[in-house]
Amino acid sequence: MAKNVIVVGTQWGDEGKGKIVDWLTDHAKGVVRFQGGHNAGHTLVVGEKVYKLNLVPSGIVHAGVECFIGNGVVLNTQHLLKEVKELEDGGIEVRSRLKVSPGCPLILGYHSALDNAREAAKSVGTRIGTTGKGIGPAYEDKVARRALRVYDLFYPERFAEKLKENLDYHNFVLTQYLGAAPVDYAGVLEQAMTDAEQIKPLVTDVSAALHDLNKAGGNLLFEGAQGTLLDIDHGTYPFVTSSNCVAGQASAGSGVGACLLHYVLGITKAYCTRVGGGPFPSELDIETKGAPGHQMSQKGYEFGVVTGRKRRCGWFDVPALKRSSQINGATGLCITKLDVLDGIPELKICTGYRLRGQVVNLLPMGSDEVAACEPILETVQGWTESTKGLTSFDALPAAARAYLAKIETLCEVPIDIISTGPERKETIVRRHPFE
Repeated sequence: MAKNVIVVGTQWGDEGKGKIVDWLTDHAKGVVRFQGGHNAGHTLVVGEKVYKLNLVPSGIVHAGVECFIGNGVVLNTQHLLKEVKELEDGGIEVRSRLKVSPGCPLILGYHSALDNAREAAKSVGTRIGTTGKGIGPAYEDKVARRALRVYDLFYPERFAEKLKENLDYHNFVLTQYLGAAPVDYAGVLEQAMTDAEQIKPLVTDVSAALHDLNKAGGNLLFEGAQGTLLDIDHGTYPFVTSSNCVAGQASAGSGVGACLLHYVLGITKAYCTRVGGGPFPSELDIETKGAPGHQMSQKGYEFGVVTGRKRRCGWFDVPALKRSSQINGATGLCITKLDVLDGIPELKICTGYRLRGQVVNLLPMGSDEVAACEPILETVQGWTESTKGLTSFDALPAAARAYLAKIETLCEVPIDIISTGPERKETIVRRHPFE
């Protein structure tokens, strides 16, 4: 019987989902991307080659695996075609295995123009810290029922008419409200029609294709982008992304029934990071050399895949992970980047918060409440031995095993996988999600 697994980030994104999805793909016939856009970045290390993917599912580097972009994804066709070309230039066959839902809303030139103009108009303290890729405005158009979708590329005249209506509206906002330059209609239309000729052969009824593949006995792997604490409904609003990043979105964003989703793997760093604005209770200083936060930043190479921005770093946050685990219904956890903590003599774990005189053991809803939280930190012993590349739990230093056991007990979710480096083989398996 086929088994289907969802991989989601349980923190503020950048947890190392790409490597784990790539590693799990050995057991899958199909890999599905179900939300977000090209604001998400996955880095895969396969031997000597490094692949940086934003839209194409990570499973594409595995021959014979079908890859799907579900209707929950907002799609920039130019960026998708650029990724396809880069992969093909690297010798990977893509077009025969990549399937795109006709229901994907398109990201067009005016979406990124709106995104950047809005951020520029905000004061520094109120900026969301978006990537400027147009993700939010594209989702707004979807909800407002004015989005142009992949489906519309098959009907050029109707596409052109709807595009004109959209640009009349958005150019008014850009010029009259935001004081920005208008977006050229002819240029957007020409680019969309040019891209359409290459996109059309990829378009597939993804929901039906996934159903058929699964019915034939093929395991499916659902690949989330960003992280649970950036979820539009459950994250630290308004410092969130514009889509649902939680496990439940795998169903809505791909057209697969919830009863066919069997295991939820929560990807969790051995510490915490966050890119962009928003509250971060366990945040550390990353600039002072020799400080734990500086080691996390430098040794963990904590720079955004999409933007190159430095990631903020902090101690492991239990209340945040407990919130994420509950929302996602996490079956098990994968702890990544354990090796980054090697050599820090004393580690701390955020076990709760003090919020207006009360002790809180679960991340509050809303950014104002989270910003008011003071972390309650428990000190634990670090380790000097290297964990880099270890593949056996028993081979880990005693203090590292104790650190993981503490996290497991406090979060009440089993740690099934531990990543000790970026390569596939640098993985400790305690329980395999597909078995």
